[in-house]
Amino acid sequence: MAHIALFHSVLGLRSAELLAAERLRRAGHEVVTPDLFGGETASTLDEGFRLADRIGWAAVIERARRSLRGMPDETVLAGVSMGTSVVADLWPERPATGGVLLLLAAVDLPVTPVTVRPGLRAQLHAAEPDDFAPHERVGALSRAARNAGVDLEVFRYPGVGHFYIARDLPDHDPVAAELTWRRVLEFLG
Repeated sequence: MAHIALFHSVLGLRSAELLAAERLRRAGHEVVTPDLFGGETASTLDEGFRLADRIGWAAVIERARRSLRGMPDETVLAGVSMGTSVVADLWPERPATGGVLLLLAAVDLPVTPVTVRPGLRAQLHAAEPDDFAPHERVGALSRAARNAGVDLEVFRYPGVGHFYIARDLPDHDPVAAELTWRRVLEFLG
């Protein structure tokens, strides 16, 4: 059983994250889904970015940090789209992190005086193509992971939209979403 903190997208805490958490719980994992926007949600990316700007990144990260209090040091950090940036910001503070799941967006590997733990397992799942996981960023992440000794698996899903795992959005692709969750469950197992 893994402990998992699943951080939501810029659209706010919605059914995509809640359904994912339920699936992970049914597989025997303990999952928290912090509401980083205090109950507010958005219908479009533009609305979501305005909402995130209004709340402020410092407040978002502090809410995420608070959600991890009392959780084991080896909690898996998982993020959906914007949530991957939350993971990247918290990762250096949690050197014993049990794993990292980057869903729908690539981030830079955190660079801090404390290096990322060699042997740490991580996965990236993203559409192909996707503006939030461009080839250059994925390549840089892969190189940085290799140099840091992080075991990063990259999975691209051709022809799907950015939010392909979200059942309630037009981008939803049930085949790619199912494959993603199967791979995530194998990673956690």
